[in-house]
Amino acid sequence: MISIVLAEDMHMVRGALVALLDLEADIDVVDEVGSGPDILPAVIRWRPDVAVIDIGLPGMDGLTAAGLIHDRAPSCRTLMLTSLGRPGTLRRALDAHVSGFILKDAPPPQLADAIRRVVAGERVIDPHLALAAWDARANPLTRREVEVLRYAAEGAEAMEIASRLSLSAGTVRNYLTTIVAKINARNRLDAIRIAQEAGWV
Repeated sequence: MISIVLAEDMHMVRGALVALLDLEADIDVVDEVGSGPDILPAVIRWRPDVAVIDIGLPGMDGLTAAGLIHDRAPSCRTLMLTSLGRPGTLRRALDAHVSGFILKDAPPPQLADAIRRVVAGERVIDPHLALAAWDARANPLTRREVEVLRYAAEGAEAMEIASRLSLSAGTVRNYLTTIVAKINARNRLDAIRIAQEAGWV
C-alpha cells in the first residue's frame, strides 16, 4: 500500500483529490493538510511514501516545503501539483529535488500513475512542461535576489525585507535595483510581474 500525505489549500479540490485517490486499491491518503507549514509535521508524523503538494499554498509555498522534506525526511518522495505550467517553476521544482511535477488539469488516472512511478524511483514530469522548460530562458537572478523579490511580491517594504533576511535596508534597495536592471523591467512591480510569469518566484 502506498501512503500519501496530500497538501492542497482549496477544500473542494482537496476533497476531490482524496476521493479520486481513495478509488485506487493500492493508495492510502493517511493525512491531508491545507497550508504549507503543516506539511513537514504531517510527513514526520506519518512517514508517507509520497507527499502530493500543491505549489501555491498559504504560509509557505509548496516548493519550499518540498525542500524541507528532502532535507528532513528524505525517504518521502514529493509530487508537485500546479495549475500554472510555467517553465521557471519546473526549474525551481527540480532544484528542490522533487520527484514529480504534473498539472492539475491532467486526466485523473495520470495522478495515480505518477504516484506509482515516483514510488518506483522514477522522476515524473508533464511532457509539455518539460518541452517548454527546455526552451525557456534561464533565471538570471541569484538565490538571494529571488528571496528579496519574493518578499517584495508579498508586499514587504525594504525595511521589512532587510529584517527578514538580516540585511541593511540599503542592501535590499541595491538588490531591487539590480533585479530591475537584470531582467529589463521598468520598475519593481514590472520586475515582480516578469519574474512571476516566468516562474522564477
